[in-house]
Amino acid sequence: MTAIVMVHGAFCGGWAFERFRAPFAAAGYDVITPDLRGHSPEDPREAVAGLSMTDYASDILKLCAQLPQPPVLLGHSMGGLVAQLAARRANLKALVLLAPSPPWGVAGSSLEEAATAFGVQMLGPFASSALAPDKSLMRAYSLNRVPKAEREAVVARLRPESAKAVRETLNWWLDPFMTTSVGPGALAAPSLVICGEADVVHSPRTARAVAGRLGANLTTMRDMSHWLVGEPGWEDVAHTALQWLAASGRPEESLKKRA
Repeated sequence: MTAIVMVHGAFCGGWAFERFRAPFAAAGYDVITPDLRGHSPEDPREAVAGLSMTDYASDILKLCAQLPQPPVLLGHSMGGLVAQLAARRANLKALVLLAPSPPWGVAGSSLEEAATAFGVQMLGPFASSALAPDKSLMRAYSLNRVPKAEREAVVARLRPESAKAVRETLNWWLDPFMTTSVGPGALAAPSLVICGEADVVHSPRTARAVAGRLGANLTTMRDMSHWLVGEPGWEDVAHTALQWLAASGRPEESLKKRA
């Protein structure tokens, strides 16, 4: 049985895929949804302090290496960037990225992306701290299409994120170590980027740039925003990924771009 490792985004945990995992399990995948280091509900809220994107990527790389056969790696938002970093070194069957954070050298293209990066910079030298989630921003931009009751349930489960990892992701131009660089050239594994047409956290233009950097295919989900793993229409996102995976990375045979 092929495993699919699903990597959650910032301020979240493996619980983010509680709904999204079901179609993949039904399709015969062994679905693995780890909590990134410091993100388990049992971890102290300061457990993420000082962690780097390199730490997250190394943990996912080790997990993939322990599996009996090359897995599919799927990442959402910042977890999509973790997956990109791991994918350059991992032996994978395929890579699927949902609204991924861009790697070093790929600039965001929306006003909201720029404002968020600027806001992170204005918070000052907090590289070793744990950053509390801005729940208002999450409601307005990430969870804006999620029904209110479900949205508040997600917000209640959010936890602090490593400020260092957030800065490495959003302010990569200030990082002389190029922590989030995925290197030149296409990835060895077949890759797919899926984005929401109405996403302002990581806009379709940004997703297109990520796909170009990785040599990945790209599809855009009509009317969808950032929370592709749970907002209305998430089933179509899962179906799109499964359809592409069934074609062994040959989307020209099975996947029509949604515009």
